[in-house]
Amino acid sequence: MKNELNEALDLLEKEKNIKREIILEALENALIHTYKKNYKDEQEDVDIRVNPKNGEVKVVSKRIVVDEYSEEFESTEILLEDAQKIKKNAKIGDTIEVEILPKNFGRIAAGTAKQIILQKIREAERDQIFSDYNIKAGDILSGTVDRLERVEIRPRDDEPAGTPVKVRNNVIFDIGKAEAIMSAKGQIPGETYSHGGKFLLYIMDIKTSPKGIFIHVSRAEPNFVLKLFEREVPEIKDGIVEIKSISREAGVRSKIAVISNDPDVEPIGACVGNRGIRVNAIVDELCGEKIDIVNYSENPEELISAALLPAQVSKVIVDEEAFAAGRKEAVVIVDDSQLSLAIGKSGLNARLAARLTGWKIDIKSSSSLIPEMDEDYDDED
Repeated sequence: MKNELNEALDLLEKEKNIKREIILEALENALIHTYKKNYKDEQEDVDIRVNPKNGEVKVVSKRIVVDEYSEEFESTEILLEDAQKIKKNAKIGDTIEVEILPKNFGRIAAGTAKQIILQKIREAERDQIFSDYNIKAGDILSGTVDRLERVEIRPRDDEPAGTPVKVRNNVIFDIGKAEAIMSAKGQIPGETYSHGGKFLLYIMDIKTSPKGIFIHVSRAEPNFVLKLFEREVPEIKDGIVEIKSISREAGVRSKIAVISNDPDVEPIGACVGNRGIRVNAIVDELCGEKIDIVNYSENPEELISAALLPAQVSKVIVDEEAFAAGRKEAVVIVDDSQLSLAIGKSGLNARLAARLTGWKIDIKSSSSLIPEMDEDYDDED
């Protein structure tokens, strides 16, 4: 066994970068556990050592030197004459180490060594994968659809009786050295994921557990759009143009507020690109999702007006009293013809504008602010 073990330890150090001391420590602990389970008397004090140079395994029993055995503690004792064969100056009461070789322990040790080595290989590979992908958290990478996993979402306790079980599909991607999981929440509504399909993915987080490494990815995350712009727009990657905020309803619409740190660079133009080539590449990646790019401003009136594009805003009234109390609230006045556009279908435009700016926005039409005339009003002198 020792030659095979020594060769395996050398190979693992070179190919897997696993230090032999780590494997030997784990092996010794495992062998002690195995010995205790199969051989050890309850009182016996046993140690197992693996030679780090040649892989030789020794089982050592610590025993007290006595002049005669006692019935109760015989397994922990050694007669003086036998002890002096091991250690010449041994005397009564000394503790000496006796090398023993239990029956079939060599075969058991070989099997245990194999298990430990395989375990350490798996741990080393898992640690390496975690290290490789952990530094990519918050970034995007390419993945290939491997399979779909059906997941049943059962009703919560606080939901009405009879609420049906929802069925969702998690998408499992092959991303090279590992697999990535995209839950239903991370999927773009209406997008189809079939085996072999290639997609860009945003890495949400990476977690380890006894079952392995779980890499959670998303295509619905707002920051996915930000990272796509970083890929397509060199000015963003270089820090010349900055995305100050972003809001998104995946598959429908995104809004981004941008600013330029260089007076010679127009931020919206940089993001759109010549003839729209840059933004169109991102829209294609997002299955036609609309993207509004607006200028960021520290002035709330300007920012809110821009955020509500394509609607044209007549006036923004900041609630100064609320603002003094720490609340960002504003009333936006638009012409009647712009009201539905400002609000958007199902309130989408207003909702995204509020998320983009961080302000609570109350949109009103111009006509709603004109006081209604009293029907009984008489303008005669």
